Amino acid sequence: MSDKKNLLEEFPPVTTENWEAKINTDLKGADYDKKLVWKTMEGFNVKPYYRNEHLEALDYLKQFPGEFPYLRGKKIDQNEWYIRQDIHVKDVTQANKIALEILQKGVTSLGFVISNKAGINATFLEKLLKDICLSAIEINFVCGIETIQLIPLFINYLKKQGYDQGSINGSFSFDPLGHLVSEGCICFNDKQKVLDAEKKSIGELKSYPNIRAITIHGSYFANAGGSIVQSLAFALAMGAEYLTQLTEAGLSASDIASKLKFNFAVSSNYFMEIAKFRAARLLWAKIVECYDMDCKEAMCIHAETAKWNMTVYDPYVNILRSTTEAMSAALGGVDSMTVNPFDITYEKPTDLSGRIARNAQIILQEESYFNKVVDPSAGSYYIENLTDSIVAEAWKLFLQVQDKGGFTNAFKEGFIQNQVNEVAKKRENGIATRREILLGTNQYPNFNELIQQEVCDLSYACCSKFTDGKCDEEDSNGNNDDKVAEPLHQFRGAQAFEELRQKTDKSEYRPKVFMLSVGNLAMRKARATFSFNFFACASFEGIDNNGFETIEEGAKAALDAKADIVVLCSSDDEYAVFAPEAFEKLKDKTIFVVAGDPACKADLEAKGIKNFISIKSNILETLKYYQKELKL
Repeated sequence: MSDKKNLLEEFPPVTTENWEAKINTDLKGADYDKKLVWKTMEGFNVKPYYRNEHLEALDYLKQFPGEFPYLRGKKIDQNEWYIRQDIHVKDVTQANKIALEILQKGVTSLGFVISNKAGINATFLEKLLKDICLSAIEINFVCGIETIQLIPLFINYLKKQGYDQGSINGSFSFDPLGHLVSEGCICFNDKQKVLDAEKKSIGELKSYPNIRAITIHGSYFANAGGSIVQSLAFALAMGAEYLTQLTEAGLSASDIASKLKFNFAVSSNYFMEIAKFRAARLLWAKIVECYDMDCKEAMCIHAETAKWNMTVYDPYVNILRSTTEAMSAALGGVDSMTVNPFDITYEKPTDLSGRIARNAQIILQEESYFNKVVDPSAGSYYIENLTDSIVAEAWKLFLQVQDKGGFTNAFKEGFIQNQVNEVAKKRENGIATRREILLGTNQYPNFNELIQQEVCDLSYACCSKFTDGKCDEEDSNGNNDDKVAEPLHQFRGAQAFEELRQKTDKSEYRPKVFMLSVGNLAMRKARATFSFNFFACASFEGIDNNGFETIEEGAKAALDAKADIVVLCSSDDEYAVFAPEAFEKLKDKTIFVVAGDPACKADLEAKGIKNFISIKSNILETLKYYQKELKL
């Protein structure tokens, strides 16, 4: 029998220089950076490919899962995470009933969103937790400043029920810095009172090792349109400020870190989000180490699917978005996860949408086995380099916040808001120009979907009121908080398009857009499809056809159809002849538009043709212009 040989040894190695030479040959003189290098919103560039040599400078690759600084996670054997669903508590008995039902349907973590007007007391808590085995699940309370009142009640309940202190996993959402971000004010109007409340919360839960007292809402930055790097850096800055305040107040870094939980929103930027969670654990471990060299407390992470990219129109696409987001979070090694229901943007989630949201995670665990392998991204040339880049950029931004005196000072100064708003404006412009795609909203909309009644407030508040459980305007003592900074405005990227489209839907007349297709078959079909989708983003009715032999025939058909807008669809070469002829037959009778950005555009404009649409158009502003012209 012949000796076995490695087939790869039969071929000579291909160096990076060889690859680069081949790529440049294929580019035929085109700019390498413009064509192939991705310039991200995160502040760093991504190469078109990575090789083993790009891992040589990364010093953490030899670490195993469970080893400090936990880039590969604190889990060792399996990648289990809690499947969480939040319940907005309006009627305590009904909330308990819902909790018991969903626990039978795969949920392993409950989040009770409690208003400060709920009348929290021992009886309230007993009714809320009736028949729930707390040692078998994770229990979370989203109740803002009411946490101070709720923690001792919860501890008394646990003692009364005889639970072992180490058997209870859960968290409270007390987050004074998050209150500053979302409301622009400080709880109680008293820094010392806030600090005392933080100390008390941590102290009361000290003997419960798996219950977190403070939740840091990094999700606020993502849902305001911020970048992944910003969400991470500013969340870390919030965590560092809690460490600074409380260590100065006499608590140990270990006691503090063990009571902090981070809540991150996860976007559809699939690989970047996986890298974010890995980077977060590493950076937080290093930060905690700076306060106490002996503290090896790992970051506790809860992930929720982002609201920024959820839509009202074509809402079932939200299911696809949230599924890929959940995949990123799972592969990134989070401790618990909430998948927001697809209809949360316009109504209180239904039983169906809640079931779909739960099942997304159940399928990832039970059918896709995402819970079986810890850090499957390890060794990936691409993800490891993304992780390293996020670490570098997030740390740089984190240090800028520290140079301004910490998170509170930086926020009061407006530095954080300006940073997030700058990126949000870029993203809004990217959506308006379709460089960032929201499927079903600014690209490939559902032509037949009309919302003739205003089904909801299109603002972010519509979805946040069902889940966030933010502090009310008044605390339990009736004290109004005074603003000390401008709050961070949270909204959804689709809102501007939804408002545009709803304006058409609610009008008495739906404009008709006629595709005057003529000439080159391939080009006219491509441009007719483009134009059809373009105007459908404003809910205009498209009228397509198989094309016409002459301009005269097409113009007559357009006028017979009583079209409000006629779009000439042909090739660039043919526009020089077709466009002036069509314009003469249609001007003053309808709005005439040329699909494309032809070389003869200047000549056509000189003849009075002023309307052009192309991939270079700002589709949002263009559609607003046509709505105004049609007096909608």
